[in-house]
Amino acid sequence: MKDLAPQPPLDPVTRHAPAQSVPVYRADAFVVTNGANLGDEIAPMDELMLDDVYGLDPVAPLRRLGLEVLADGAFLVSGDTECGRPGHAVHLDCALSLMSPDGMTTDAIVLVEVDASGHIADVYLLPLAPLAARTDYTLVGIDSERARQKFAQVACVSFTRGTHITLASGAQVPIEELKVGDRVLTRDDGVQQVRWIGQSTVRAVGDFAPIVIRAGTLNNDNDLVVSPDHRLFVYQRRDEIGAGQPELLVKARHLVNGDTVFVQEGGFVDYFQLLFDRHHIIYAEGIAAETMLLDPRTRPALPEELLEEVRLLLDQHGRGDGHGIDVSKRLLDRPDAIALLKRASTNR
Repeated sequence: MKDLAPQPPLDPVTRHAPAQSVPVYRADAFVVTNGANLGDEIAPMDELMLDDVYGLDPVAPLRRLGLEVLADGAFLVSGDTECGRPGHAVHLDCALSLMSPDGMTTDAIVLVEVDASGHIADVYLLPLAPLAARTDYTLVGIDSERARQKFAQVACVSFTRGTHITLASGAQVPIEELKVGDRVLTRDDGVQQVRWIGQSTVRAVGDFAPIVIRAGTLNNDNDLVVSPDHRLFVYQRRDEIGAGQPELLVKARHLVNGDTVFVQEGGFVDYFQLLFDRHHIIYAEGIAAETMLLDPRTRPALPEELLEEVRLLLDQHGRGDGHGIDVSKRLLDRPDAIALLKRASTNR
């Protein structure tokens, strides 16, 4: 494997976006079972061969790789990670297309971890849909250009079709009926106009499967269905969970309890992204929730022509928004977490 350029050590001051964690397999969990590279594990792009057939180790665990993003778009292993060494650089090497015997294609991204000397420390496979053991996966596509775009789609926070968004007038409109220029009520900055609306349809599996928050769970009028890393805003009148601050941002995935908040897998899901001139908190089904944060991770999800239009926004889009602190999973890893958050937001 070739060595890659080292990156500077992790510096919290240069952090440009919320930390993110992605589910990955170590390279040795995905090995060529038939083909030119028989016996080789998944590797960086220049060592891969089309038409090689891979198999997944049936006992290999999915681990969460924590990532920090810097202002220049570089990724580093974060301190909160199950694998990798904090401070090491992580490169998005390439996007892969893998075909199973039933003709279904699964996308994946190869991530390469590099130490301070520029040597490859580890290689990971980030599947964008679940991989099954004892199944042959033929490598039918390798693309270095699509890796960042695919990763951006994972990083974008999204609402699902049918989600009601509160407009400046107070009317609640399904997100699929919104148009660029519509005036939406924000919690932090009054009425703001929609700059761009993104839409994608993906298989509702793995990290693309949406999270359902049942009506009433957080004082919402209807079910709210969002992407897993979508952050909800909670204002604590009393600090019920020990966060130390009243204004909280809570990832939907951290609230999953299998009952009032659950993962909805199966079929396909229509995701919508709302972009404003700044990162805002809006109201979706009555719940305060964030809009798309434009940062080095999510920029590749935008069409090129739009990037030219919003270039002046790129460096300051999410800075100084003051929406609250990210709540760690540790603080929410308790059976009464949702009840505490609900009580904290209504307690007077």
